[in-house]
Parts: sequence; structure tokens; C-alpha cells
Amino acid sequence: MAIDDIAVYNDLPEAGKYLNFQLGQERYSLAVAEVREIIRLCPITPVPRMPEHFLGVINLRGKIVPVIDLRQRLHLPSSEAKERACIIVVHHHTAASPDQLVGLQVDLVDEVVFIEQSAIEPVPDFCDTVDGKFIQAMAKYKDSVLAILSVAELLKDAGNLQTNTALAPEQDQ
Repeated sequence: MAIDDIAVYNDLPEAGKYLNFQLGQERYSLAVAEVREIIRLCPITPVPRMPEHFLGVINLRGKIVPVIDLRQRLHLPSSEAKERACIIVVHHHTAASPDQLVGLQVDLVDEVVFIEQSAIEPVPDFCDTVDGKFIQAMAKYKDSVLAILSVAELLKDAGNLQTNTALAPEQDQ
């Protein structure tokens, strides 16, 4: 095993509890430690001049929370079926806001499962694309394969998620 291979395996997520969800027929997973809560789809207030995948903001018990359409963020086709859609609220740590909450709109939340370390494998080489950077690892679960997503990568360069500055006017240069 080469030194580069060891580095890849050290970057794998640890065994633990994961929240499984779906976008269309594709199954994904997030570490439960990164999830604050799951809420039903609620009215989302649009914010002008934001990236296409940024749906707007919601009021979550008095806290303004930006919401991202995970389908658009992963460059998946849109879906009109919203009857089981919900928002997974995750922690997003930045220097400006150490505990920013961000909502990820998904089609369906499936279940919380324990994934063994032996079931977690590195992402195959075909994921060296722009979309593949969001996948932290792959996990074998029952008779399927789950893509374990990286919250940090999903929200990195996702647009200005600081809700206190999102409405600031553009400066002319």
C-alpha cells in the first residue's frame, strides 16, 4: 500500500450513525453528528441575487436559516414531487459564524442507521469531477450503496450563507 493510499483511507469518515435520505431514486447519507434536526417543508422566503441552488431563508423558532436545494447543488434534475420533501438542518462552522445552521431540502428522509467501518470505502476515481467532490465516501448498506456526503464540501463556495449580509446592496467598483 502506497503512502497516498494511506492518506485516502485516513480521510474516510468513521463508523457511526448516519441519516439516510433520497434525491429521486438515489440514496445519500450524512453523519448524524452534523445534523441538528429534520423539519417538514415550510414556506421559504426568497433572497435576491443568490446562487440558483439557494432557495432562500426560513424562520426556525426565531433564527433565520438559509436553505439550499440539494438536488440543484448536486446538479440533479429538479422534481415537482414535494409530498414527502423535508429540510435537514445541519451545522455549518465558519470563522464568521461558528455555529451557522443551514437547511438542505431533500426529497425523502429514510432512516438513521449504524454503518460499520468495514462498510465504508473511498470514493472511486470516477468521482474526480466537480459533482464528485461532495461525496466523502461510499458505504455498503444492505443490498445497496450509499454516497456519504461531506457537509463541509456541500456548503463550501455555496454562496453567501451569512443571512445578516445576504441583503446588502452590491458595491459599484
